[in-house]
Amino acid sequence: MLRKNFFQVEQLISIVKDFRNADLSSEEVALMAFVQMITLDAAQVAESDFDELRRFGLSDQEILDVVVTCTARNFFSKTLDSLDVEPDAIYKDMEPELLKTLILGRPL
Repeated sequence: MLRKNFFQVEQLISIVKDFRNADLSSEEVALMAFVQMITLDAAQVAESDFDELRRFGLSDQEILDVVVTCTARNFFSKTLDSLDVEPDAIYKDMEPELLKTLILGRPL
């Protein structure tokens, strides 16, 4: 969806490699850092992290939406990976450099 609707290949690769230096807005960087924290160690999330997102104008409902979207995606990805489910065929049509950047773990 990001590739189709929002970003060029080079932009997505830059975001995946180092979102903090990928010409994103301060709000986008804060959201990505928040999601990264949840993904890597959700127990470290503190009220100050919510406050930072609120400073960008996010409501508590929007912050909850981010948390639920992130954790649902993590659950879904880990479930598919643990069951050795093959990715959708559309991924094989993705630009090779982008695909290589996005793959973590088992190759397609």
